[in-house]
Amino acid sequence: MARERSRERGANYDETQIQVLEGLEAVRRRPSMYVGSTGPRGLHHLVYEVVDNSVDEALAGYCTHIQVVLHKDGSVTVTDNGRGIPVGIHPHTGRPAVEVALTVLHAGGKFGGEGYKVSGGLHGVGVSVVNALSRWMEVEVRREGGLYRQRYERGKPVTAVDRIADADGTGTCVSFLPDAEIFETTEFSADTLVQRLRELAFLNRGLRIDFRDDRTGEERFFQYDGGLLSFVAHLNKNKDLLHEPAIHIEATRNGSHVELAMQWTAGYTELIFSYANTIHTTEGGTHEEGFKRALTRVINDYARRTGSVKESEPNLAGEDIREGLTAVLSVKLAAPQFEGQTKTKLGNSDVRSVVETVVAEGLGRFLEEHPAVARRVLDKAVTAARAREAARKARELTRRKNSLELTALPGKLADCSQRDPEHTELFLVEGDSAGGSAKQGRDRAFQAILPLRGKIINVEKARLDRVLANEEIRAIITAIGTGVGEDFDLAKARYGRVVIMTDADIDGAHIRTLLLTFFFRYMEPLIAAGRVFIAQPPLFQVKRAKETVYLYSDRELDAYLERTGRTGVSIQRYKGLGEMNAEQLWQTTMNPERRTLLQVEIEDAILAHEIFTILMGDRVEPRREFIEAHASEVRFLDTVG
Repeated sequence: MARERSRERGANYDETQIQVLEGLEAVRRRPSMYVGSTGPRGLHHLVYEVVDNSVDEALAGYCTHIQVVLHKDGSVTVTDNGRGIPVGIHPHTGRPAVEVALTVLHAGGKFGGEGYKVSGGLHGVGVSVVNALSRWMEVEVRREGGLYRQRYERGKPVTAVDRIADADGTGTCVSFLPDAEIFETTEFSADTLVQRLRELAFLNRGLRIDFRDDRTGEERFFQYDGGLLSFVAHLNKNKDLLHEPAIHIEATRNGSHVELAMQWTAGYTELIFSYANTIHTTEGGTHEEGFKRALTRVINDYARRTGSVKESEPNLAGEDIREGLTAVLSVKLAAPQFEGQTKTKLGNSDVRSVVETVVAEGLGRFLEEHPAVARRVLDKAVTAARAREAARKARELTRRKNSLELTALPGKLADCSQRDPEHTELFLVEGDSAGGSAKQGRDRAFQAILPLRGKIINVEKARLDRVLANEEIRAIITAIGTGVGEDFDLAKARYGRVVIMTDADIDGAHIRTLLLTFFFRYMEPLIAAGRVFIAQPPLFQVKRAKETVYLYSDRELDAYLERTGRTGVSIQRYKGLGEMNAEQLWQTTMNPERRTLLQVEIEDAILAHEIFTILMGDRVEPRREFIEAHASEVRFLDTVG
């Protein structure tokens, strides 16, 4: 019957069925196409779009100061001292130019006119999209001796562009309230915004960016005359450095400006952040390719010339040279070609050779002038090459071929019968006791269990060869099937979800952090694909007469007792997953119909890197300071003897 009804509807398919979404209605119908999601990431993207317009004014040489304010009512105001959006009548539409810019997709000053030589905008949909997805927006423009204002509601102008006062100077002030009908949450995170604003201040040397949160009274001010050098110093502030100062290269070629700051550390993590017109290209692109090519070629040439690598020996691999390297690369060009509105990868082919030339010249000159630094870098790369060969042999032991040999897994994987990754999930479970309960309680059709014995190696303090020598790490890699690092292939994933399931105590939190560090450093695409989750086991079992309920926090317990009273109540506080029998573990933590899973997301790669370095790195003092600063945010704290 369903098929027949479908045919009947299809029979009426004619010209009357074609819908034309007028104005910004398309944005409201499909918001994720324009801002990535309707969750926190998309919400914060609204602010980024408005701020990026102000930054474009700075890139054009007209803006020196940007202010961002979070208001108590949930709205945001972004103010700059740029030229101000034009308010005159647009010749082709007969409407004020500011109204056109804020209500028409693909309308703006970045499509070949003289307004901007360099900008982060690509499609011209930024501020108009913010307007469409806001309950209301107000714009105020100072230019030509006047102050002009217009108000919009859900993307539609509700007032004219009125000159409300005389005013000195120039600039634009945009205020908006995200639409609760569109977004799952409309509460901004000050920390998330601060990270991006600091990043923009690093990328635009001398630009001042102020942030104020009226909800808490917090104020932050960012201005870095050191630019990218200050950026690298910030990223490496909790690391042991191989050399000081950082290397700085800057030049303009064929109309493209290239700037690079880089510094090797004593650690093992490669950290490269690339930008095009201040847009963070998280997937890299041609500019990053040019940088890596130049780095590998110049270091190998220098190694051959100085005898650090013999003629009979193979070249150092790029990954050997980049071990422990922190680098920030920024290119500014007239016509950036990004892949998609989210602008995650630069595609300009000519930029590759420009960056390669600039970096090769600058790095070659630096090595000749600083032979002691060059020697330390080469020694580290040669040691990394030896470790890489050892890691290659270890990796072969963990790589799945035609089938998975379960007997080779020290973690004793209990696999599921389903083979379609879209319908399967792997639970990484702390300890054999909890692993036993999970194996008995699971749904064998789609849930696999891998018990982990003890704490895995801290990958933040070890080279890949030592990481892959760890039995528990090998078991995880083999079970998941994707490989790690440069060998990672998401298409080979054996499970659609990887769920970290640890005890709700200090040891459990530590194991969870160790696992998250491993995934972030060696399987980051698995996180980016939305496949890593954290299970939420209950903290309490509460019994009253014939009723049994499970509560997941002290707050839930207090609320329950306040509603029901304490008389006749039996409370069990779980110290670990092993205290639950198979049925309890299934009902509370593994049953898809009742459980709560937290999806792991990387909203800010720089912040994530900073936190993992602090929590899992060598230095104790930054870790102590971090714990003291965030102690009040801890959900629970066990003191098991």
